[in-house]
Parts: sequence; structure tokens; C-alpha cells
Amino acid sequence: MSDLFELSGRVALVTGANTGLGQGIALALAQAGADIAAIGRSAPDETAAAVAGSGRRLRWIEADLDRVDGLGAAVDAAVAQLGRADILVNNAGTIRRNAALDFTEDDWDAVLGVNLKTAFFLAQAFARHCVATGQGGKIVNIASMLSFQGGIRVASYTASKSGILGLTRLLANEWAAQGINVNAIAPGYFATANTTALRADEQRNRDILARIPAARWGEPADLGGAAVFLCSRAADYVHGAVLPVDGGWLAR
Repeated sequence: MSDLFELSGRVALVTGANTGLGQGIALALAQAGADIAAIGRSAPDETAAAVAGSGRRLRWIEADLDRVDGLGAAVDAAVAQLGRADILVNNAGTIRRNAALDFTEDDWDAVLGVNLKTAFFLAQAFARHCVATGQGGKIVNIASMLSFQGGIRVASYTASKSGILGLTRLLANEWAAQGINVNAIAPGYFATANTTALRADEQRNRDILARIPAARWGEPADLGGAAVFLCSRAADYVHGAVLPVDGGWLAR
């Protein structure tokens, strides 16, 4: 049974692997045997060192995830440097906070661009590679609790993560017959840079923890098992699913 979760010989493309959730996912995939192509603007030196410590390779593919041109080239670069591309984790994201009455067009476009538009076009570029090679592939999109709930003061983030959930299902419908699994992980409240403001707000922090049955914020390593599962042969018949990793938040 353990062989079903083995990723040896696979190459995983991970966006936003420098820190936080992306770093945790990249390390978990490496520990399961995958080599990592980290796609983003900044060199992921800390992640690279951790991946090397697991005995796997990491290559940085420099790309501006605010733009869609160049995403196909990023997939090509990963294949050129690591020999293949089997897995895509669309993790990179950003957030802007403001009251809906005061939300600006820039706050809207900046978040929808990275969180939804780039995620779609990178998935498209990756899927084109998979179809051309006939090898199939695994795509894991990072959704959110706000794929299910409205939230407050994060209009564009909520819209983008609701869109990611719908997009995951649509792509699963279109690509399952091509041997491409498209699924999503919905992290709950995790201790990352995006939640610094929430954790610093004593009242919000207390309210959030009071609702989480596990009674703690998640850590990036908590996503590892879900990511490895969805990227492995164990999930070959899983299409269009969203797996909450939330400490029980949605069950409350």
C-alpha cells in the first residue's frame, strides 16, 4: 500500500514555494520522492536547502506570477532542467484587506490576477504538456475556507478562492479523460504571512481559535499528507474533489 504514495521519479511544479504553505507542500512532496521545480520571482534558498536535505533536487524557475505570458515557458524550463513534469501545485496567492465600500480596482485586480487568472493559465500550460506527452498528470489547486464562506474585508480573495473551487471542478470534468487529475486542498487557518494581521488581532485570534476543534492554528507541515495523497497513484480515481485541512473548522 505504501507504494501508492511513492513519488520517486516524479517532478512537481510548485508556485509560491519560498515560504509558508508552498514551502511545506514542496518539502512533503520531496520527502515522498519528487524533485521540485519552484516557480516564482524569488530564489527559494531555504526551501532548496530543505529539499536537498531530503535527498531530492530543487530548481528555481524564475517567473512573474502577476503575468500570464511566460507561464508556458516556465513549464518548458522545468522539463528542460528536471527532465519531466508530472505534478502542478497552484499555491501562489496574495490577499488585500479593506472594507467592501472602500475596496479599490487595484485591490481587486491584483488578487484575482495571481490567485485565479495565473492559476488557470499555468494549469492550462501544464495540461497541454501532459496531453502532448500522453503521460497524464496531477494538478492540486489551493482553495480556502473562503471557497465556502464569505469572510469579511477580503472581497477579492473570497472571489478568487470561490473561483478556484469552481475552476477545479470544471477542469476535472474536461481533463479527467486525458488522465489528468484536478483536485484542491482547502487549508483552514494557518500560521503564515497572509494571516499575520489576524493573529496579531487579539479578538479575531481568540474568535478563530474558539471555532477550531483542534484548538490551534495550522502549520505548513500539516498540509503535507493531503498534498502527497492527491499527487500520488493513491488518488488516481479522485477527480474534482476538495479536501479541507482545517482542524475541523467546517465541521463546527
